[in-house]
Amino acid sequence: MRAVQCTQPGEAPVLAVAELPSPPLGPGQIRVAVHAAGINFADLLLVQGKYQEKPAPPFTPGMELAGTVVELGSDVSGFTPGDRVMAVAHLGGYADEAVVDAALAYRIPETMSFDAAAGFPIVYGTAHGGLTWRARLKPGETLLVNAAAGGVGLAAVEIGRLLGAKVIGTASTEEKLAIARQHGADHALLSGAPDLVDRIRAITGRGGVDVAFDPVGGPMFEACLRTIAWEGRIVIVGFAGGVVQQIPSNVALVKNCDVIGFFWGSYRTRDPARLRESLEAALAWVADGRLTPHVSATFSLEQVTEAFAALSSRRSTGKLVLTTGR
Repeated sequence: MRAVQCTQPGEAPVLAVAELPSPPLGPGQIRVAVHAAGINFADLLLVQGKYQEKPAPPFTPGMELAGTVVELGSDVSGFTPGDRVMAVAHLGGYADEAVVDAALAYRIPETMSFDAAAGFPIVYGTAHGGLTWRARLKPGETLLVNAAAGGVGLAAVEIGRLLGAKVIGTASTEEKLAIARQHGADHALLSGAPDLVDRIRAITGRGGVDVAFDPVGGPMFEACLRTIAWEGRIVIVGFAGGVVQQIPSNVALVKNCDVIGFFWGSYRTRDPARLRESLEAALAWVADGRLTPHVSATFSLEQVTEAFAALSSRRSTGKLVLTTGR
C-alpha cells in the first residue's frame, strides 16, 4: 500500500510517499480502505517535532480518516465489511489502508461525502465537547469564537449556533469573516482591529461574553479575558498563534470566570464512550441537514507537502483533506 512517511521531523519535515506492507490487524480493531484523511494543526506540529507526542521516524501521520471497512478483528461487533466509516487514529491515516480501534470508528451518514467525513471527528468533536461538557453553553448566551473560519473555529461557530447561542466570530481577513457569517456567525470582526475589544463590548453591552472559545492564544486570549462576563467561561483548545499565554489569576478572581483547558484527544483512551455520544449527536445534525462541514481544498497523498504548506500559511478555511484517489 502507499503511505506518507515522515523520515525527518523538523521545521521543514521530509515527507514522501512510500510502498509499505499493510498494517497488522489486532483484536478490537478494523481495517479501513482509506478514501480521505483530515489534516490538522496537530499533524503539522507532529511532523515538525513540536507535538507533545514524538514518534520515532519513519512514521505515517494522520489522526483522522474516512473510508470503507474491509476487515474486522476479533471481538468486533457493530460493523460489517463495506460500511462507510470515519475514524480517529493515533497515527497512520495518510495511507491507502489504516487499522483503527473499532471504539473510535463511526458510521457516516448517507448524505455525507468521504472528504467531509475525513475532516470531521477532531474539529467537530473538539467544538462539541468544548462547548457542551466544558463550557456548559446555554441557549441565549453569547459565544465568542477566535479563528472563526479555521477548522475547529468554524465548527464552534456552527455548533454554537445550533446550541442556541449568539455567535461573535473573529478572523484575520474579510474573506474569512464571510465564511464565518455563512456558517452562522451573527457578528464577524477582524482579529487585528485595534479596537477589537471595544467592538466586542459594543455587541455584548456591559455584561460581556458568556463563553469564549480560543484555539489561538496570545493576544487573542487576552481579548477573551478582557471581554468575558462575570462567571463567564473561556475554553482553551490550542495555541495556533504560536504564543502560550500566561493567565493573570487576579482577573479570573475579580471576574469569577472559569479558564478551562480542553484536550479532546485525551478522551480517546479515558472516555471513548463520551466521544461516541458527542460525535453521534453532531453526526445527527449532519444527517438532518443542519450541519454542513466546509472543506476548502483537497490534495493527493503525493501533495502532502503542499497541503501542510497551505495549513501553515493560514490560507485555508474550514478543513484541508488528503485523498487516496479511490
